Amino acid sequence: MTTQTDIPTAETGGERRSWLREHSELGVCVLLLALGVLVLTDALTMDVDIAQRGPVGPKTVPVVVGAGLLVIAALLALDVLRGGRGQAEGGEDIDLSEPADWRTVLLLAGVFLGSAVLIEPVGFPVAGALLFWGAAFALGSRRTDRDPLIAAGLSLVTYTVFNNLLGVPLPGGPLMGVL
Repeated sequence: MTTQTDIPTAETGGERRSWLREHSELGVCVLLLALGVLVLTDALTMDVDIAQRGPVGPKTVPVVVGAGLLVIAALLALDVLRGGRGQAEGGEDIDLSEPADWRTVLLLAGVFLGSAVLIEPVGFPVAGALLFWGAAFALGSRRTDRDPLIAAGLSLVTYTVFNNLLGVPLPGGPLMGVL
């Protein structure tokens, strides 16, 4: 025989959603925890030649950062579970009652993934120009006369700074023979 307390009601689902909404900062704790575990796993499985190691080896900083992420995740979770809550900035102009703009998010994700796929075959200057122009378009700019030119210039400047001045080699692609 079932009692009234055994029957699930809409209130229990609503209470669960309410609890999750009040403790939404726990999502940040989970993210920090996962990131800390990833950093520590990578650092501890790093293959280091014993001859290259000095008093402080290449594992030291990643281990400290990973451990710090785990400590911060635990302290933040403890604070949230004790009732701590982040305060919104006074100047924030975000209306949290409005739904997310998934079109913009998906457009930006598509532009980013597309440029990541294209960077090797067409080179950074072309993929970067597509990234910059696509991001401007996704964020609302409709100046088709100006945006591609600015994106191409920004991409070439970025390529030059990273490749020539900083010494970070970026794939030039087929246009580098022309330029």
